[in-house]
Order: sequence, then C-alpha cells, then structure tokens
Amino acid sequence: MLVCPQCQSENPDTHKFCQTCGGSLTEKECPTCSASVALDAEYCLHCGTATGTFWKALLCFPQQHTFSQDSSSYGGAAIAPVGKVGVAALHKIRQATLIDQYLGGQYLDASQRYQILAPLPAELESGEAEVRVLDCQPLQSSPSKLYEHGAAHGSIHRTCPALGIPSIARPYLELQERYPALMMPQVHATWEQGELQIVLLEDRSVLPPLLSFWRDEQVLPIQILHWLHEMVELWAALQTENCCQSLLVLDNLRVDEDSLLCLQRLYPDRPGQSPQLRDLGSLWQTLFQRSQRTQRGDLSQLYSDMEAGLVNSLDQLRSRLEDIAVTLQPDLPFPPLDSFNPFMIDDETLNSEALFNSKPADPEKPSLDAKMTLSHLTDPTPPSELNNNLPSALTLPNPSSSPESQLDKLQLESVEADEQEAQTPTTPNEDTVTPEGDDSPTVVLPMRLASLEDAGTTDIGRQRDHNEDCFSIQTEIKKIEGSKGRSLQAKGLYILCDGMGGHASGEVASALAVETLQRYFAEHWQDKLPNHESIREAIRQANHAIYDLNQQNSRSGSGRMGTTLVLVLVQDTEAAIAHVGDSRLYRFSRRRGLETVTVDHEVGQREIQRGVEPAIAYARPDAYQLTQALGPRDENFVSPDIRFLELNEDMVLLLCSDGLTDNNLLETHWQSHVEPLLSSQNNLEQGVHQLIELANQQNGHDNITAIAIRAKVRPNLDQFGH
Repeated sequence: MLVCPQCQSENPDTHKFCQTCGGSLTEKECPTCSASVALDAEYCLHCGTATGTFWKALLCFPQQHTFSQDSSSYGGAAIAPVGKVGVAALHKIRQATLIDQYLGGQYLDASQRYQILAPLPAELESGEAEVRVLDCQPLQSSPSKLYEHGAAHGSIHRTCPALGIPSIARPYLELQERYPALMMPQVHATWEQGELQIVLLEDRSVLPPLLSFWRDEQVLPIQILHWLHEMVELWAALQTENCCQSLLVLDNLRVDEDSLLCLQRLYPDRPGQSPQLRDLGSLWQTLFQRSQRTQRGDLSQLYSDMEAGLVNSLDQLRSRLEDIAVTLQPDLPFPPLDSFNPFMIDDETLNSEALFNSKPADPEKPSLDAKMTLSHLTDPTPPSELNNNLPSALTLPNPSSSPESQLDKLQLESVEADEQEAQTPTTPNEDTVTPEGDDSPTVVLPMRLASLEDAGTTDIGRQRDHNEDCFSIQTEIKKIEGSKGRSLQAKGLYILCDGMGGHASGEVASALAVETLQRYFAEHWQDKLPNHESIREAIRQANHAIYDLNQQNSRSGSGRMGTTLVLVLVQDTEAAIAHVGDSRLYRFSRRRGLETVTVDHEVGQREIQRGVEPAIAYARPDAYQLTQALGPRDENFVSPDIRFLELNEDMVLLLCSDGLTDNNLLETHWQSHVEPLLSSQNNLEQGVHQLIELANQQNGHDNITAIAIRAKVRPNLDQFGH
C-alpha cells in the first residue's frame, strides 16, 4: 500500500493519485524551485537540490566462524586450507563472498527499493560497513515493523530473540525505548538477509558537525558547557549498551536545528576495551584544539584531572561541570545541565534556597510558564476553574461528538447543582508544588525571537451541513538589522472559537466572540503583553456580547447560543494563553514532545479535580458535558484559565477545535503530523491542511479548525555577555 504524503491515507500500489485527497503519488514539489520531481528522484533536474529520501544503512557481517583444517571453499568461493592461509585471511575471503552474494547488485534488497549510492569496501576490518541508500519507494511503509511491536509490548531486549530482530539493531531500539530524549538516530527498518544483518537509520550526515559550532565565536560558553554535559548524560546511557565509543568518534557528533547534540550512529565498544572517562576528557581537549577556541582554565584543569584518574565517576564529572557553570553566570541561578536544553532552569533550581532569596517576582505579572494563574494567588478558587492545576496526564480526550448541535453537550442546568456545591471559597497555598509531569515554573537565559510563522484553516467536516467554527490570525512582525546582527520583534493574536446553538446560531456566537476580542486587543494591547486581568476582561466582554444577544432574542434553554474559546497572544518571546470550554492548545518541542497545555472544562475533568478516579469520573453519562462556555450564562459563570509561557526553545503551538482532538487523534499521530511542523524545511500551511485531512479521515463528525504557530528562538547576545 502507498501512504499518501499529504493526508497519510493508504492507497493501492497501482494508484497515481490519492483516493482521499487527490494528491500525487508519483511526483512531489522541489522545496527550492517548486518544480515537479519524481518521488524516487535523487535530485531535482531543474536546480540540483537533493530531493530524495535517504537512509544510512549499517551492515553487519558475522564475525565468528569455524573453518576446518582442510577448508577448500566457502559459499562457492575456492579458498586454501587454514594452515596455509590463516583464519584472518579466510574471514576476509568470507566477507568478500557475502558482499558479492547479498550486495552484488545496485540495491540493498531483492525488491530493489533501497538503491546503494556508493560502492562497499572490499575488506571490512570490523565486520561492519555503512552506506548511504536512496529509498526508491518512499511512499511504501517500512518493510519491517517487528521492532515497533517489541517496543510496544515490553523490553526490546526480551523480545528481540522472539521477534527475530537483528542484534545490530537492538542497542538503537533499547536506547530509543528508555531514553527518547537522547537524540538517537531513529530506526526506519531492520532485517536479516541470509547471514547479513541490516539496519536502516535516518540519515544525519546533512546535519552540521559539532566541531563547526565549536569554532563559532558567537556560540556562548554556557552552551559549550551544556554540550559537554549532554555528552556526560549520553555516556551514562551508552554504557548500558556498551556503545560509549559512539561519543569518541568526532565526526559522529552532530548538532540539529535546535542546537542539540545528536549522534549519527552507534559504535560498539571493543570487548575488554571499554572506553574510560579519561578518553572523554581527551575528546574535549581535541575539540578545543581543533577549533582553536580559547578554553577556560577550570575546564583545562578538569581535563587534566580526568586523564589523571582524579575524576573517575559520572557524579564527580557532573558536579565539576555545574561548578564551572556557576562561575559563568554568577548573577543568575544556575541552569541544571541535565535538562537537555542549553537555555533552561528547572524546578529543582527554582525551589532551591538560593533562589528564594533572590529578587522577588513582579506581582503584576505571573511567573513565565507558571502553572498557577494569578487568580489562584489572589482570589478564592472559582468553581469552574477547579481544573486549572490538573496534571495533563489525567486529561482525557472527548469521544466522537454527536452530529447534533454541540449545545446538547452543554447541559449546564444538569450540572448547576454540582457547581453550586463546589462554590465554597478556598484559598490555595501559594507554595503548592505543581504536579510532576506538568509545566513547571521556569526562569530562562536571555533569548531572542529568530522567526515566527503561522497558518490556520477550518473545514466543515463530513457530517455537518454548516461550519460553526471561527478563527482569526493577526500578526505584526518587524525585522531589525544592524552591526550586531538581525533581530525580530513580533506580536501575534490567535483566536479559535467553536460555536454551538444550532443552525445560524453557533457561527454567530463564534464570529461575535472573535470580533469582540479583536476589537478589545486593538485598543488595549500596545507594546507590552496584556496582563492577567486585561485578558480576563477581554473574555468577559466577549461573553457579555453573546449573552446580551441571547437575552435580546429571548433565547432560553437549548435555544441559547454559545462558543468555546482558545486564545494565544505572542509578544516576542512571551506568550499568554486563555481558554474556555473544550477547544485545546497543544505544545510540541523536541525536548518535551507533545503536551496538552489546556484542560477541558467538562464534568469529567471537574470530578477528577475533586479526587474522583478518572475511570469513575468518565463513567458518568454527562462526563463530556461542558461546565462553561461563552454566551449561555452571565459572567459569574465564566472563569477562563489564563497562563503565561516563555518561548525559550523552538516549539509549535497548536490551537484546535474538538473536531481535531477527539479520539486521541493528535496523541496517536503526533509523529507523522505534528513533529514535522517544527522543522523550518516543512511548509506550515501544508502541514495544517494535512491535519485537517487526517481529522476528516479519522473523525469527520464535526467541524475541524486548526491554527499552528511555529516559533524559533536563539540566545540573545545583547543581554548575555561572553
């Protein structure tokens, strides 16, 4: 079956166009000149851009073989007796025979899918070889999915023998399963071809080498230190698979577009010759020597101590690096190096005694990325805001919505008694620790916005006769160039509303909410991100506009119209988020993966916040009914969740109506449809359309709307000294 690159639907092998979206299954567009290129073409004929899908193939030949004393042939090749030639020579003959037997042609496999782009060496010293291959059938699924089954049903180590996974692939799969944040190369396929073991990895040869970044004087010393610490954490992980040698091959160390360290491949340690920490220290010295970068005295002393055996444990090494980091930034609390992000400080540091004695936070503005909203610190908890501190791990997705009006699920009267019961004011402790796994307060090193892109679209779906969703994107971007380089100043207002209330009502409510919010922020948002109270007032006015219209038209009961809301405001590297109802905001970054930022305002989530087990909470017949929305009731029953985020790493923010989020759609398909949105090489608008197509295939019962915001950030050298 052919998997359409546009909508990810499967098509018969003989089709030339996708039967779902109509996209081409034989051609693609060149990213440079937009010319049509054959899917299996290695380069664009018009501009020469590499357009093919490339993989790095690792080949492992058997090392252990017993030859008899009178051996005269192997695999059809005549060889001399062991006594005359020697075992080593016989192994070389055997490897050459295997290469000729299994890889004698232009392709890696019998189906001629993977074309070999360079000749293999005649002799292999280590019994392994690597070669770049072109995928001539890129729309076909992976030829081997056994490893996915193993990863989903327990340890790869236990399942490898049962599933027939080649031993050469096991370290990759083990490390990906246990350490997903270590930027290991992803396995595309693995199989055995006779005595030959093959694993196909993503091709990272196009990524710049770490050494090229090391030479760049614009790279901050603190980032150099983070790369060193990333190596320490990688060393700890690689030790479990006896692959520490992978860190000692200089060309194997690459840097991705987020400035994170990653490996091209794994190199197994030689039996009985495992690398030691002194070898890692020697590599660090080599990096400084080859880059001709001036190294600090404390780092130089660290290398010497490592080579002398005075630093012989990973804990000692981590401690020494952290001490050096403190000297680099004496005026800021030290960012722990174990976060795999060169610019962040996590909660452990924030909760330290030293930080509590530092400058107090501005009471007018909540801590960036803080989970607790300002209302939790100053006001009694509103009944409809009980979900605000719910861990995202407990958030359950809505099931498929009924084709009927969304107001059917907004049975506010049915839960009114329960809400009145929950209205007893409580004042949370300001020192409450946010739940593990959820967003935590963070302090960040100075960053600047490098780029801000956005795209949005809406679709009626496959079962509705009209679209009640409404969205808006308004951005102002100013580029500034000078002797110190280029900087970007940006403002972005992103609004998504999912209307409810029946024909000609839901779309009125959603459009009125969008219009009211646009008008408010045009008047009240100048050069500083609006604070908590300003955003709350904007939403109050939107609710009031719809509520007044309901009252004027004497609407009551099921005749009331309303809308959900998810709102994002971006000002340079700061963002404010607000939501009412079950429209959601997701965040994706390479370090954190996919996260649900908002928590649906519905009965099930309210019950979980009260301490009810999730399975029991969602067993209620009204579990998915909304507890609040804009318009059906006055402002006393609307309490939006508002929070602030710092754009401190490259990320994608996704605003979604429930037509896109039902049935765990994004949680299931994030690797194919959300992760690619982070790369600047991928068209954001096209990616949003692919999300809509996916939702139509998998759901389609409701209107579907999505807004994607791609933010790229870099260190602000004007505010952070060398």
